[in-house]
Amino acid sequence: MNKIINLIYLIFILTLNFSCVENKSTEKEINKPEFIRNSNTDTLKFTSGIRSIIQDSKGNYWFGSLQEGVAVYNGKSFIYFTNNDGLTDNQIHTIQEDKEDVIWFNTQKGVSSYDGTSIKNHTKTNIETSQNIFPIQSNEPLQGEWMKSENDLWFEAGIKEGVFRYDGQKLNYLAFPSHKVLNLYDNLFAVTSISKGKNNMIWFGTYAGIFGYNGSDFTIINDETLRLDRNTEPLHIRSLLEDSNGRLWIGNNGIGVLLKEGDSIINFSKKNNLIHPASSGKGDKSQPGTLEHVFTIAEDSQGNIWFGDRDAGVWKYDGKTMFNYTEKDGLTNDFAQSIYEDKNGELWFGMADGNIFKFNGKSFDKQF
Repeated sequence: MNKIINLIYLIFILTLNFSCVENKSTEKEINKPEFIRNSNTDTLKFTSGIRSIIQDSKGNYWFGSLQEGVAVYNGKSFIYFTNNDGLTDNQIHTIQEDKEDVIWFNTQKGVSSYDGTSIKNHTKTNIETSQNIFPIQSNEPLQGEWMKSENDLWFEAGIKEGVFRYDGQKLNYLAFPSHKVLNLYDNLFAVTSISKGKNNMIWFGTYAGIFGYNGSDFTIINDETLRLDRNTEPLHIRSLLEDSNGRLWIGNNGIGVLLKEGDSIINFSKKNNLIHPASSGKGDKSQPGTLEHVFTIAEDSQGNIWFGDRDAGVWKYDGKTMFNYTEKDGLTNDFAQSIYEDKNGELWFGMADGNIFKFNGKSFDKQF
């Protein structure tokens, strides 16, 4: 009798253990990654480039790196977040904040958000439906139709020829309208930059052209529109800005900056003698004092236009004169990957070596 009782007890214990293991496994699969504050330091420890800088509504500064995730600075210390904490990838392209104070990260592999408690991922690999719908708060169906509202957030969509739009409810993938196919084997119309403009316009820069959308109609700008010869002046768009005067600045990796003002189109770099005579117009390393490989463009509150060149430092255009800032002006690197003006009117520059500077009006002071 005792043997039977012991056998029943053993079976009960084993069943209970297997049940617990199964429940734990299921829970692990269902739960989304929790926001883990895995590091806290009093100095910025990034060594890869700084791709994005923003100041949020609470005054915190967020820095997105090329390979090491995100750091947030509260004025005293840094907290770091990587894909181990739930980010879709450690390469950060842009950081934005929505009207609900949620921070959004556009990474190399998708879109993540942080609501102050946890990181959520909104990516093609885990939640795409057959209608290209990416649910966030609701499971109601939403067609992938182009539309636009004031508080939209827009994101690059990796190698896909389109963008993600967040309308405050859902993140939806929107494909670009049909356009001239240049090469079936290249991702020439993957988005590299986004700029909001006047007259309800949003601009999407891709390697080989620009799509503008005003809520109803598209404007497509390509080599033909810009009157360029693809063989000698190939578009390779890496940055884009519509300024406060409605001018469209187009930064390229090779042929410099193009400026579209109404129907007028000029090569701004060439007009200002900032293209080296021996330049190939492609990705070759450029000479000092040139403006050929432009990866970021920004406008400050004074109306100055700032450019970050891959090889030749930072440039400022005040409407009449171009000014060039390099290592002689305090920078530790000649490649500014991000330029940002904060709520106090201070200009921040994220460099390719992971350092961050502020401009003091004449030169650059290292912050981190």
